[in-house]
Amino acid sequence: MSGQPIPVIIDCDTGVDDALALLFAVRHPGLDLRAVTCVAGNADVDQVVRNTLIVLDHAGAGDVPVARGAARPLIEPARSAAHVHGQDGMGDMGLPASARRPVDVDAVTLLRREILASPRPVTLIPTAPLTNIALLLRTFPEVTRNIERIVFMGGAVEVGNATPVAEFNVWHDPEAAAILLTAGVPITMYGLDVFERVQVPAADVRRLRESAEPRLKLAGDLLAHRYPAASGDLVPTGGLGDAGAVCAVADPDGLTTRLLPVEVSLAPGPSRGQTIVDRRTRHGESEIHGGAREQALVDVGLDVDVERYVKLWLTTVEAD
Repeated sequence: MSGQPIPVIIDCDTGVDDALALLFAVRHPGLDLRAVTCVAGNADVDQVVRNTLIVLDHAGAGDVPVARGAARPLIEPARSAAHVHGQDGMGDMGLPASARRPVDVDAVTLLRREILASPRPVTLIPTAPLTNIALLLRTFPEVTRNIERIVFMGGAVEVGNATPVAEFNVWHDPEAAAILLTAGVPITMYGLDVFERVQVPAADVRRLRESAEPRLKLAGDLLAHRYPAASGDLVPTGGLGDAGAVCAVADPDGLTTRLLPVEVSLAPGPSRGQTIVDRRTRHGESEIHGGAREQALVDVGLDVDVERYVKLWLTTVEAD
């Protein structure tokens, strides 16, 4: 990548695959990680802060400010994903706490400060429920003047995971996701349709797990946790998950997107939290008969160059 590094801020709920995203963001020379903000999601927000500080240690990060954010969604109660990420959100590996400390301001304050202070427009990368981002946009709408793009991991065109139609991050706080779509800046949706496809081969996972370098061993253990071995010494492929969204910022040509209308279902019931992506080529009867709605136009990820992103992530994380 030529030119100056891209200033980025990650808003996360660390999280096994958020950790993979942080490892990559810290070490990629084309990214300038200006801050990390934490929100309840995969684990409670205090555990998320703890996990984030641990990962920054392993990544060899400099003095990256970390702030505690929302402890619950705007309306819904907090609902963790401990069954996926472990009780501590990091695969229950028993990692020792970091000596780092979060900054003494909340996440929204830190987001505003870092966005407005950046000499270049910032790219926001939320890999978590969007509560912090919604609060930022509603409290300090002036930040949008210095946001280049928001690339968020969330949503699904086809199949959900939290429900048959809703992806976890959007389902966890649908109102916040709906607010994000009104930000008035370019938005890329890195949803489940591409998220689940980027798998690190078993041999690479094994090599990382066997490394004596703590950073690489952590990366391998995180990858293996995302798809635990069925039996014996079998090492499965490991999904990059959220890290793919950061790869899409560092190397956007690896992601195929299409600008499409997107809205979030907010009504109670089985569709709540669904990202409704309109892929029709013409209006239907609903619009013809007066049912037209204003929908945000979003660059929706529809295809991904798996080999390209796997190579990019491995090369970056393994570099000295």
